[in-house]
Amino acid sequence: MLNAHRSHAQPSWMARVIVHVIDRGMGCIVAGAYLRTVLGVSLHRHLAALRLAQAALLAITMLAAGITGAQAQSRAAQPANTDGRDPIQTFIERNMPANNAAGGGRIEVSVGSLDPRLQLAPCQRIEPYLLPGTRLWGRTSIGVRCLEGATWTVSLPVTVTVRGPAVVAAEPIAAGSPATAVAVRIEEVELTRDPGTPVTDPGQLMGKTFTRSVAVGQVLRLETLRATPTVVAGDPVRIDMVGKGFVIQSEGQALSAGAEGQPLRVRTESGRIVSGTLKGRAVEIRI
Repeated sequence: MLNAHRSHAQPSWMARVIVHVIDRGMGCIVAGAYLRTVLGVSLHRHLAALRLAQAALLAITMLAAGITGAQAQSRAAQPANTDGRDPIQTFIERNMPANNAAGGGRIEVSVGSLDPRLQLAPCQRIEPYLLPGTRLWGRTSIGVRCLEGATWTVSLPVTVTVRGPAVVAAEPIAAGSPATAVAVRIEEVELTRDPGTPVTDPGQLMGKTFTRSVAVGQVLRLETLRATPTVVAGDPVRIDMVGKGFVIQSEGQALSAGAEGQPLRVRTESGRIVSGTLKGRAVEIRI
């Protein structure tokens, strides 16, 4: 039995250890101060305070473990960076030439967040890759796979913004207008604002016709252009039968409209229907 005069004695070695552990725990300065105050008031509260300290220590340990796990999962979702550069940025820049006509524009990459419901194991090395059919242009996604430490694979949302020079309309353009007959200018714009491939060189307009109207200041897109027909249905054309070391020429009639380099069906003078490649006003057929 302990005497009453010991009610204000120093805490036991076990209490001091718990106080020390709690004081060193994450966010437990208040708990440690509380424990020291309680232990200094009266001895009959000593055991109750110890139980409270143990419960607090257990809760703190569990909380710390939960936070550590969440942080590890968050870090696991980020590719390893070994050269000091953002690996996602590096990956996208390396794959842009093969997927987009960015021209030398400035590329900015914004990486989105993974689904918070995902439970990913920590990973030591992660590799980004292109998803099938993905174009690194505007809002898109890339794949991220774990190569060391786990076996998960996820889709990561990213936004690729490209700014650079492009050809824009200097006047309203009506559908069906020859591209070489309209006024255009080159401006610094956000190339990824709209879908499609921007026209970055006025030379890309040669021999093209607009398939839809374009407003003033709008970036011209290759998808809104088609080759201007050089012949229309019913036009007379020359037929060149090209063999090894010889050419046989005859006359025919185009059965549809066609542009330079496109396939064209023609009717010969004898009534036969043949198909070849339109070159100027002639249809070349290889034999």
